[in-house]
Amino acid sequence: MILILSSHLEPTTNEVVMWLNKMKKSYIRVNEEEIFEIKIIKKKFFLESNINSFYLDDISSIWYRRGGGLKFNRERYNNEAIDRNMNEAFYWLEDYVIKKLESKKHINKQSNSNLNKLLVLEEAKNAGLNVPEYFLAENTDDVIINKMITKSFTENIILDAVDERYDGILYTAVISKPEKDSFFPTFFQQKIEKEYEIRSFYLNGIIWSTAIISQNDMQTTIDHRKYNEHNPNRNIPYKLPVETENKLNNLFMTLDVNCGSADFIKGKDGKFYFLEINPLGQFLGLSAICNYSLEKEIAEFL
Repeated sequence: MILILSSHLEPTTNEVVMWLNKMKKSYIRVNEEEIFEIKIIKKKFFLESNINSFYLDDISSIWYRRGGGLKFNRERYNNEAIDRNMNEAFYWLEDYVIKKLESKKHINKQSNSNLNKLLVLEEAKNAGLNVPEYFLAENTDDVIINKMITKSFTENIILDAVDERYDGILYTAVISKPEKDSFFPTFFQQKIEKEYEIRSFYLNGIIWSTAIISQNDMQTTIDHRKYNEHNPNRNIPYKLPVETENKLNNLFMTLDVNCGSADFIKGKDGKFYFLEINPLGQFLGLSAICNYSLEKEIAEFL
């Protein structure tokens, strides 16, 4: 039995589920609104919500996609001391369930689903990848105007999505003028003059890449995700140099992440610059354009 942890109406999950149905693979899909009780039945761990229920031992593989992972109900008592003691007991039961699931065949993990961008960049440099120079600052004193970009290092969605089926997006922006006042520590990075962008999808050591020709449109020249629906970017199947792929594979292994999307820039200087990894990013569009059938690859892996 496959366990899928996702969110309501999440499109990538929907596509993978259709392949699982076609392959006649059994699965349980858990969305973010479900809260489970942990029970012991016939000496076995049994999880039950108002929608799904399953024995822990019956799960053969797990895909952590979206939604925050498994959530558990904790009973409350009319005694503070009892609450503290029972909270610890609940914690260790929950910890066992999550770690037991993650020890099975899996695609990503609930326990490390949120990558720290700053640590990822440090590990990318350790892996030998080219990383544009970056720093954090509380003012623009050291920022070279029109030569540096900024993007949030949090990856938290801070604006409501215009459509409940899709996430908000944090865009990259060029620093065009200095700021007089100080501000919260902010991420600044060297702006690379680029030929094109590359999105690489990684699954357990295999890499599928797509070149995104974003430089021919002012709307997408800084960030290709500012889609121009009237004049879409050209996207073509691509192959990163073997050396770069090996370094990227080492980075994923160091981070203990076995699936995700990595972003690169092919600079006008001929170098490949690593930008970031998103374990939960969308890839359906590029999969369809390049005929990669990545949703099928995920279903087969599970």
